[in-house]
Amino acid sequence: MKAMRAALVVVAMMCGASAANAQSKWPDHPLRFIVPLPAGSAADVMARLIGQKLSERIGQPVIAENRAGASGILGADVVAKGAPDGYMLGIATSTTHVTAPIFNAKLPFDPVNDFVPVAVVGTSPYVLVASSTLPVKTVADVVALAKAKPRTISYSSVGQASLAYLAMELFSAKTGAEFNHVPYKTSTQALLDLVEGRIDMQFGILGTSLEMIREGKLKALAVAMDKRSEDLPGVPTMAEAGVKDFEVSLLFAVMMPPKTPNEIVTRISDNIRDIMAEPEVKRALAGQAIIATSSTPIEAHDRIQREVALWRGLAAKAGLVAEAGGRN
Repeated sequence: MKAMRAALVVVAMMCGASAANAQSKWPDHPLRFIVPLPAGSAADVMARLIGQKLSERIGQPVIAENRAGASGILGADVVAKGAPDGYMLGIATSTTHVTAPIFNAKLPFDPVNDFVPVAVVGTSPYVLVASSTLPVKTVADVVALAKAKPRTISYSSVGQASLAYLAMELFSAKTGAEFNHVPYKTSTQALLDLVEGRIDMQFGILGTSLEMIREGKLKALAVAMDKRSEDLPGVPTMAEAGVKDFEVSLLFAVMMPPKTPNEIVTRISDNIRDIMAEPEVKRALAGQAIIATSSTPIEAHDRIQREVALWRGLAAKAGLVAEAGGRN
């Protein structure tokens, strides 16, 4: 019996030494960076920029891999079930980690406990935009038209788990106007249809809508911020347009699979902090109307918990059908 116990101790020590040795050699091959949304999306731009800079710092390629579907849930689930070896990263957004648990009771992961947060890396405000063919100029015009013709004005989102959907539902609840939801598989296609007039309006990320607004292809009615955007100084805030307490921004964070070693998480987090502070990175993201930020892993964890609680509370207050998702 003593001999067996001694053997087990030796095996445990060997396994521990092997794991420590693997960590000391990290990274010795390329990393995967899972993007839960399509190529060209804001999350994709963010992941590729960080991946390129991180690759330069750690001496290994960081390869972006788009795994879009189900409002980003499919890609997020890949990260949640990934190997904790330090070779997988993922971009998380407000859609995958905040609104998904509100509207999806069968979420295949817990947005807080099934991931190791690395850092919050950016925020992007939403803007209410309308097709150039919709006969409105202001938020008040939209509300008046929607009340005169309930559920005839259409709006798009990438599904009920998206922040854009929740933003419009809250807008509807606050104004008493009713709209017709048209779900899309991708935000890119939704934006194209909005420009073509096949959809009337949407809450879109400022970065992906900005060029179309500047070209006059879309009407910007209000920004969902507490102050006017430097990119659109002539566009009022939602509060200025008559809708109080309405601020919506898309959150971007970097996550890793659960049980990823703390040493690796800390090393990546430290690198990302330095990356997000680079003027070149800030300028590149500002061009997408994304505000570059950074945080510690603990701060990222706490921020996501607060966002889930905030939006779940707002959804309940607005009388929306909110379900506790995942395994919270």
